[in-house]
Order: sequence, then C-alpha cells, then structure tokens
Amino acid sequence: MSDAVRIVAKGLNPRTVRTERGQEKVPDDWDLLPPGDPALTRRVKAEGACWVMQEKKGRKVFGYGVWAPRERIARLGAELEQERADPAYAKKLEAGRARREREQVAYVEDFRGAVLQFLAFAPRHAELAERLATAVTAHATPVGSGTVARTKRIPVEERAAAAVVAWLRHQTTAYDSMLIARVAGRRREVRRELAEQSRRLLARYRQGEVVDPAHCPLARALLRTGAAAGT
Repeated sequence: MSDAVRIVAKGLNPRTVRTERGQEKVPDDWDLLPPGDPALTRRVKAEGACWVMQEKKGRKVFGYGVWAPRERIARLGAELEQERADPAYAKKLEAGRARREREQVAYVEDFRGAVLQFLAFAPRHAELAERLATAVTAHATPVGSGTVARTKRIPVEERAAAAVVAWLRHQTTAYDSMLIARVAGRRREVRRELAEQSRRLLARYRQGEVVDPAHCPLARALLRTGAAAGT
C-alpha cells in the first residue's frame, strides 16, 4: 500500500469501498474517522496512507469521512484533545478568528471597490451603481458561499466582473426558471447569451442614458431584493 491519500466511494457494505478497481475491503486495523473535526482530519491525512470517502452529486462533493489506521486516529485524537485543553490553544484560536475577520472585512471592501470600477456607471446613475455593488458584494463575498468571488485563481477585478454578470443572470433574466435542453454545451450557450444581454444593459448605464426604472430589469431587481444604497 502506498503512502498516498486515495479517493474512494462507499462500498456495498460498511467495511468496503469502491475504487477504480472495483470493490475493496477496508484493512482490518483501520477505522472510519467521520467528518466534523477538520483539524484531526488534516493530521490523520498528513501522516500517511488513508482513504478519503466521498461522493459527487451534481456539482457538489459530499464527504463521508476518512479511513485510516485505528492507532493513528486514536493517537492523534488524544494529542489534539490534550492541546485543546491548554488555555494557550483557545487564545490561538481566538487570534486566528480575529485575523480572519479582519481579512474578510478588508476583502469585502476591496471587492466592492472592484465591482464599482467594473460597473463604471455615468454620474447620473452613481446611486444605482452603489446599490448594485452592495447587492452583488453581499451575495458573493460570504465565506463558504462557493461563488466566483471566493476563488483566488483569478484577479479580484475578474472575480468582480464575473460576480456582477452572475447576479444579473439570476436577478434580471428568467435563467432560474428556464427549461434548458440536456444537450452538451447548451447551458453554456444560454449563459453566454444572457451575459451578452447583461452587458447591453450595463452599457446603457455607463453611457448615461435616461432609463425608466419601471421598465428596467436592473432597477426592478434591486427594488425586489431590497438592496439599499451603499457607502
């Protein structure tokens, strides 16, 4: 057995897993560490061979725990429990939480600024730009939201642009209720068409056109979602 982390799926019975080679029996001296303790899971996985049991449903991946040597799970669990009993551990956790909160506040501010820069509405529509930036930022930036705003693979300017287009797709078009044929590439094609529609809508505000709020999908969406002006 190699010292590698293997990805497996649930097997036919509690002590089997499904791999690329078919059904495999879990070693007799292994136990399943259930999900719920990320710190212990990281340590168990880092120390050597283990099987991560998970299943993909649609676009989401659901984890069911990690199979690893029984002795390793017990030993590392006891070590972690001892560390957590130390008052210094609680202080370290609190410091980490405070740091992450500061980083989140700073990121939200930077992201909202990037959204406003992408919108670049004419002065007459500045108030609407503020409201839209607030709405997009509130939707896209929460930790764990899984939106494009949380990825670090692209610059924040690109994240902001993608988040605006995504918000407009869901709030100003019929995308969520569309019956899209299950044909390869069709959903991607629809999204491209709606993105172009959103870009045309944004262009009107960038050019400073007079827009009737009663007939503008953006203005109606902001009113419906209760987006208030930001600062």
